[in-house]
Amino acid sequence: MSKKHIEECLRDSLEVYFKDLRGAEPHSMYDMILKTVEKPLLDVVMQHADGNQSRAAEWLGINRNTLRRKLVEHKLIK
Repeated sequence: MSKKHIEECLRDSLEVYFKDLRGAEPHSMYDMILKTVEKPLLDVVMQHADGNQSRAAEWLGINRNTLRRKLVEHKLIK
């Protein structure tokens, strides 16, 4: 799957989201989208990194402490 395909999937999902609103104004979309995308991203990357936070953080291009904080926020670790 290419970056372009992921972008198309997101674009399609956003169009469905707006359709489902039936004209109502959306609120806090930026935060909602980031949290919606971030949790599965972290979960899948951690699985492929065999739970190794240092490796996962490197793959994601973020600091290990940031990764750990986000994993806790999303209740992916305690």
